Amino acid sequence: MKAVIQRAKDASVSVDGQIIGAIDHGLVVLLGVTHEDTVEDAKYLVNKIMHLRIFEDENEKMNLSLKDVGGSILSISQFTLYADTRKGRRPSFIHAAKPEEANQLYEAFNAELRKENIQVETGEFGAMMDVSLTNVGPVTIIIDSKDK
Repeated sequence: MKAVIQRAKDASVSVDGQIIGAIDHGLVVLLGVTHEDTVEDAKYLVNKIMHLRIFEDENEKMNLSLKDVGGSILSISQFTLYADTRKGRRPSFIHAAKPEEANQLYEAFNAELRKENIQVETGEFGAMMDVSLTNVGPVTIIIDSKDK
């Protein structure tokens, strides 16, 4: 399971021109799921994301976590994180989990976040979405559960 995490001043996701999720301060998490992923991968990523010290303290040092700053998460499922671009010009997505499996793990990931008492807004699984954010820093971090 891969997560691209972006620190955001604000963020929103729209489907068909309608905003379906928005946050004021926190993280945008783009989540990709592959075939071997399990709920344990989701729990690992949630734990890592919750405790990453990537928000600035009073000395402008990245020393605070999402919980420390009372931030929210905009969670977006993104199968393209498992694109294979080694051959040709069109990416292959054979490493991305099948939609039913991916959606179950995406929902499990969001449920684990909510257990941490974090406000979680989401996109719509499988929909064409427009994601907007103001990336602060910019800070963008990639975490892969296979690297634990």
